[in-house]
Amino acid sequence: MSDVPALVVIGAGPRGTGLIERIAANAPELYEGRWLDIHLVDPYPPGGGRIWRHDQSPLLWMNSMAEDVTMFTDDTVQQEGPIRPGPALHTWAADVREGRIELTTDPGLRAEIEALGGQDFPSRRLQSVYLGWVYEQALAALPASITVHEHRGRAVRVTGPRGGRQRVWLEGRDAPLSADLVVLTIGHLDSEPDPEQVRLTEFADRHGLVHLPPDFTADSDLTALPAGEPVIVRGFGLAFIDLMVLLTEGRGGRYENGVYVPSGKEPVLHVGSRRGVPYHSKIGYGWQGDRPPLPRFLGPERIEELLNRSEPADFRRDVRPLVDKELGYAHYHRLFTAHAGRTAVGWTLFEEKYAAADPGSPELHALVSAAVPDPADRLDLEALDHPLDGVRHPSYDALQDGLRDYITADLDRRHDPAHSEDLAVFLGLLSVYGQLVRLGDTGDRWHGFFSYLASGPPGPRLHQLLALSRAGVVRFLGAGMTVEADEERGVFRAGSDTVPGECVEARALVEARLPEPSLERTRSPILQALYEDGAAATVTGLLCVDPGDGRILGRDGRPHPRRFALGPHTTARASGAFTRPRTGGPAFRQNDATARTALAFLRDVLCSDGDVRSGATDGDDRLSA
Repeated sequence: MSDVPALVVIGAGPRGTGLIERIAANAPELYEGRWLDIHLVDPYPPGGGRIWRHDQSPLLWMNSMAEDVTMFTDDTVQQEGPIRPGPALHTWAADVREGRIELTTDPGLRAEIEALGGQDFPSRRLQSVYLGWVYEQALAALPASITVHEHRGRAVRVTGPRGGRQRVWLEGRDAPLSADLVVLTIGHLDSEPDPEQVRLTEFADRHGLVHLPPDFTADSDLTALPAGEPVIVRGFGLAFIDLMVLLTEGRGGRYENGVYVPSGKEPVLHVGSRRGVPYHSKIGYGWQGDRPPLPRFLGPERIEELLNRSEPADFRRDVRPLVDKELGYAHYHRLFTAHAGRTAVGWTLFEEKYAAADPGSPELHALVSAAVPDPADRLDLEALDHPLDGVRHPSYDALQDGLRDYITADLDRRHDPAHSEDLAVFLGLLSVYGQLVRLGDTGDRWHGFFSYLASGPPGPRLHQLLALSRAGVVRFLGAGMTVEADEERGVFRAGSDTVPGECVEARALVEARLPEPSLERTRSPILQALYEDGAAATVTGLLCVDPGDGRILGRDGRPHPRRFALGPHTTARASGAFTRPRTGGPAFRQNDATARTALAFLRDVLCSDGDVRSGATDGDDRLSA
């Protein structure tokens, strides 16, 4: 057995890659040239991991512009470790084109790199190449005394005492990996179906129907959805956009001058959701001028105050009003400073009164009404969240025109810098999310609202959606969507509040959303084992971790000294898969804190008697660095 200290990282996607980058950045200061074996465990290639792997349809895009994606820290990140700058995705592509970075890839991806601009939406396959390059850079930056061993497999459980070495068991291997510390960076999770999904699947089996439960669309078997047949789709977010692409262009359809030309192999998608509308389009312009000084009302001091209360803060009562006021501040700061002609008073006076007014109070509403004459220029978060509330149509045919008008108006506004207050609200959302990670699980409703407003599809995808609607390939169902299983007729039936009294019947139902990150229902054997071993979970199923360094918390509230977790399955989940340059990325801060804690632990507890220099490793490890 090796006497070299060992760190096992389970998950080789962006978070695992980011953690290794931070270990490389912090090791010269904290680890003093000592020896360390890092074992990286994942069935998918390092860098992209499962979600961003190369082996997926080239039709699937990222929902971020190339200039908005970076894996490198900058001076806006509040972290203890050193800043190690590097190229954002679009800059990396330019470096490849101009020969500063040598890269070998297939002709299709090379052509995409050659054409990529900052405001283009890259394919996920291209992002996989970027992430693979970042991973290689992280390996190259490690000190010579730190070695990474890749294990293409799945970790199934972690055992070991709190005060001693851990053992990480891999699927299909008899001997475990010995670890002084374990970090889980496993990303999004599969989960067992909830009772409703079980009931719907059993109904479909009885009647020979098709039911596709929540899943990663790129991994779903869509061949069971027949051409020309109606399919009820529940969910109007990014998973629906992927589904739409794979069932249209993925089956041979094409767009000509904004018109969809069917292949004849498409089903007819009847789509609805709780809101009844797609996520808001990504904003199609960049920031100009001074940014709002954020955070203003929900900063570290206020979060500290909330954390130090004798009773836990209630999100709806104690936190959401501050969130709304922060977003309002971002909106009005931009409106008054960049579009002053649409305001009736000066910014200094407005800001003073806005700061003094209680969130949601009549005084605040009166101030905004007097200072911003046009209601369209006022921030109405409730209307944004529920755009079809109170909207009724006599038929589904009438709804189609109404929703196409809504989507067109959203596209126009989100690509018009005259409404740059929308981009300010986006920056406010990022600021808010960066603070809320310290509070733990803030609930699915807030996370869903953030995604709906800030993490929507590229504008071109919504133009395609409009073309598919005009071609009759996509039909809108409306808000307040309901789904019923009709035992007598042997069909699924869908309706909505928007078109009362009407319904659509189909022999196929697709749940167009990701599985909920539930620790109790996860299909991840290692998380199941951790939960059974006493790891704490929130009521919504997230793994509880210390917000400071990512240590996994037990049900007794104690952090485990040797087990960490980062990512969307934890209470410290970040606002998105990737960070925009110069936005302070909380994921970077989390990665840095975990890396520094791990290195300090290994140095102080395990290496106190001097350098450990034996380099023996398991015989079937593949040396990566």
